[in-house]
Amino acid sequence: MTTDQTAEVVETVTLTIDGISVTAPKGTLIIRAAEQVGINIPRFCDHPLLDPVGACRQCMVEVEMGGRPMPKPQASCTMEIAEGMVVKTQLTSDVAARAQWGIMELLLVNHPLDCPICDKGGECPLQNQSMSTGSGESRMVEQKRTWPKPKPLSTEILLDRERCVQCARCTRFAAQVAGDPLIELFERTSHEEVSISDGEAFDSYFSGNTIQICPVGALTSADYRFRARPFDLQSTPVVDEHESSGAAIRVDWRRKRVTRRLSGNDPAVNEEWISDKTRFAFNYAQSNERIMTPMVRDQNGQLVAASWPEALEVAAAGLRTAQQAGGVGVLPGGRLTAEDAYAYAKFARVVLGTNDIDARARAHSDEELEFLATHVAGVGLEDGAVTFADFDRAKSVILLGLEPEEEASTVFLRLRKAVRKNGLKVYSVAPFATPATDKLDAEVIMTTPGAEAAVLTAIGDGTAGGAGAGAAQAIADGSCLVLVGERLAEIPGALRATSALLRDGVRIAWIPRRAGERAAIDTGALPSMLPGGRLVADIGARAELETVWRTSIPGEVGRDTTGILEATRDGDLGGLLIGGVDPYDLPDPQLAIDAMKASKFVISLEMLPSAATEWADVVLPVAPVVEKSGTFISWEGRRRPFEATIHSVGVPSDARVLSMLADELNIELGVLTASQAIAEIDRLGSTERRPNPIHTTAAPLPEQPAAGSAILSSWRRLVDSGSLQVEEKHLQGTARPSIVRLSPDTAAEIGAVDGDIVTVGSDHGAVSLPLEVTDMPDRVVWLPMNSPGSHVRRELQVAIGSAVRISAGGQN
Repeated sequence: MTTDQTAEVVETVTLTIDGISVTAPKGTLIIRAAEQVGINIPRFCDHPLLDPVGACRQCMVEVEMGGRPMPKPQASCTMEIAEGMVVKTQLTSDVAARAQWGIMELLLVNHPLDCPICDKGGECPLQNQSMSTGSGESRMVEQKRTWPKPKPLSTEILLDRERCVQCARCTRFAAQVAGDPLIELFERTSHEEVSISDGEAFDSYFSGNTIQICPVGALTSADYRFRARPFDLQSTPVVDEHESSGAAIRVDWRRKRVTRRLSGNDPAVNEEWISDKTRFAFNYAQSNERIMTPMVRDQNGQLVAASWPEALEVAAAGLRTAQQAGGVGVLPGGRLTAEDAYAYAKFARVVLGTNDIDARARAHSDEELEFLATHVAGVGLEDGAVTFADFDRAKSVILLGLEPEEEASTVFLRLRKAVRKNGLKVYSVAPFATPATDKLDAEVIMTTPGAEAAVLTAIGDGTAGGAGAGAAQAIADGSCLVLVGERLAEIPGALRATSALLRDGVRIAWIPRRAGERAAIDTGALPSMLPGGRLVADIGARAELETVWRTSIPGEVGRDTTGILEATRDGDLGGLLIGGVDPYDLPDPQLAIDAMKASKFVISLEMLPSAATEWADVVLPVAPVVEKSGTFISWEGRRRPFEATIHSVGVPSDARVLSMLADELNIELGVLTASQAIAEIDRLGSTERRPNPIHTTAAPLPEQPAAGSAILSSWRRLVDSGSLQVEEKHLQGTARPSIVRLSPDTAAEIGAVDGDIVTVGSDHGAVSLPLEVTDMPDRVVWLPMNSPGSHVRRELQVAIGSAVRISAGGQN
């Protein structure tokens, strides 16, 4: 057996806990070793994902070393086990029991007895342990300490200070896990309290986790506060629908309404953490704006409510007319489950007879489909895909077109953990250092938008300078992960330059922003790709599907999103089938509007009204995640199935709507239920035939714009103006301010200083925002993609990497 094949030897320690012999790895804490044999030691400050602190002292145990008892009880959450150690917990030691009893009495001296009105009542560790470990009576007769309540730490997080037991779970999470040390324990003795510095707020993207791990009712949610009792709620495990990591969450609900969402415990994915967007952005499913019944456009041009049979009949007739007029383009969008995306892919080929389908409601280059077919489609855990566990094993990570805290929050937390625990080295190809790169101690390879391909080529060749030289060495050394965001696809040549980085020890992972992007790829909701990574151009691949689908499949590669819209605008396509896509999310919103205006027939399947609703001839409501079962496929290629939480609402899934529409056209789609769809996906499987990556020379560097102009850079933030979160007033209160970024020299060139209003303009429109001078390349301008006051696609209608005008002052 070679050295590489030899399993790592773990040094172990054997000790005795309550008379039970326990063997555990060296370095294990006593409290963890006890858990291995089913012994629960009371605790408040201890959390397995936080560094030990020994703050609450509730976990005291009696310890003997070398046959001699230690002089006083020890905190089992901070003391490591040792060979021959004898531990006696509260179960076998009066010393330990009395120590725990005394600590509990001290904690309750000032703690209010307001369990009946406390949000934590019924699921409170303090409540439970005061019954199991504390006294049934209190000796406290003096007036307890009181504070004005609640104290807002942010628009989301409210603090009831008198309930706090100073366990420091919240402050440790903020500093260690999230990298946002915005809250801290202030003052001393009975005046000690969790608080924020004057003029600051706890505006962390992960602040909601502190509510969940608080062992008392000190930290509460502004949205959930006093809305329900835990024992009144029903709970359902589901999967995050907002981002592509497939985080495990728990939905608590009653009377067919969701009251709150909590993080699930999934060590392989999100551990016990979720972003505030995942936690708090759920009220869209309960919005008064929800489309709950079908609508058809009447002779007066007005959308009016209709029955399902009537709406399906009108929709089927319209599709027949549109097909006769050139065909129908399908735009499913990136929010779908695997079952729904598969239904769109199959509906396009089997019912409409076309490959004109593209789920990419975002900007992309011509080479993206080649990259996805080579590195992504159908690649799962069993195929050696990059996983979260690889973050812990890798020596280095290179981020390309990916701002993880904003676009993939679970990825950010797992990267930060690997940086803290294992010394992972992070490099980021980006125009400037962001809060995320600072928290990851990343080296930023400052890059002008559009120059990424040239920079990556230099890194691969080993000719890069500065921080790029470090990335080049990381590639050469191996054990390097290259994490690619969907934004890189907008830059010509960048994805091919990324493929050229592959060599021994280097692995590539594609991390999109939306939860449904990966499912759309794997199920063939793309113009050149069929389910399982099969290529439309592959005769054998088409034959495999034709056997299952029992129909011929067009052999011509379909149009992409822009091509579909242009063909519809120009009259070459007769109709559009739109699946929950907001036209203002598309690369060219005006093109989308023009296409819908010119289309002979538009069907829109959606939950909430959008610009598509205004032009649709038929609107068919579809269910949100909470009202259907299905499967998300995470960026890892991991399947994340979930069951419906709320039943009997009467709104079907996209797949069911498409099945009913196919029936109206006398074609059986065969995906009426999620189980039918996933069974067919499994039956098809994935192809083993993959194209070889094409390596080309790097695209030329963008030309330096003239004075008064700059190259545009932008990306979406986690909390922005997205349609699924706009009604979340508490969440929106923690959104980062909309600003323009310019380098010091560029700002001086237009006569602007920090805080001044700067206008970014194009031939289509302009955006005016306050300036934040930033260390970044000259004549590059950054502004948020879709935030209040900054809707880049809608207002500017230009691509990232394009030249735009910049000037001091507001819009003229």
